Amino acid sequence: MSQTTPHDSLVARRLRVVRQAHGLSQRELARRTGVGSGTISQIESMATQPSVSVLKKILDGIPMDLATFFSFEMMAAESPVFRKEEHVDIGAPGLKYLLLAAARPNRHLQMLHEFYQPGSGSGRRALSHDGEECAIVISGRLEVTVGDQTYVLERGDGYYFSSSTPHRFHNPGPQVCEVVSSCTPATF
Repeated sequence: MSQTTPHDSLVARRLRVVRQAHGLSQRELARRTGVGSGTISQIESMATQPSVSVLKKILDGIPMDLATFFSFEMMAAESPVFRKEEHVDIGAPGLKYLLLAAARPNRHLQMLHEFYQPGSGSGRRALSHDGEECAIVISGRLEVTVGDQTYVLERGDGYYFSSSTPHRFHNPGPQVCEVVSSCTPATF
């Protein structure tokens, strides 16, 4: 097994920061570039070092050139403060998920400012992953299904559960539902 070098760490960290700052999952970036999501994952985890041509192909999907990739300032990622305009929207149609500190490397905690349009939700299929998550409803109503139990939460209500239990979220109300949530470990 080869040892990692400071350059490996630099490429891995920068690629993750750039990908997340553009609101792209590893799969979406892979789809855009034709480079396998497994390869992108291995690069970000420092299991492999990309050739210049592979890195260029990946960056073309963002789009970003090599010079910008190696020269942009990562100081913002080290700041303890993240302004609202810096939050990255990783949502989907009907959902706005604003990720706090998307550019921060090695996050162990994920915090989202979520907005569910009336009738929207996390999808038909229940989610399940390692960790724990919790949230508080700021406004509107949120239907939360955890396992085989469904609850309707309103302003000031919250939830906390093991993320390995299948779960879903849905806005059953007539107005936008605003939620602030946290999850550990970070999945985005």
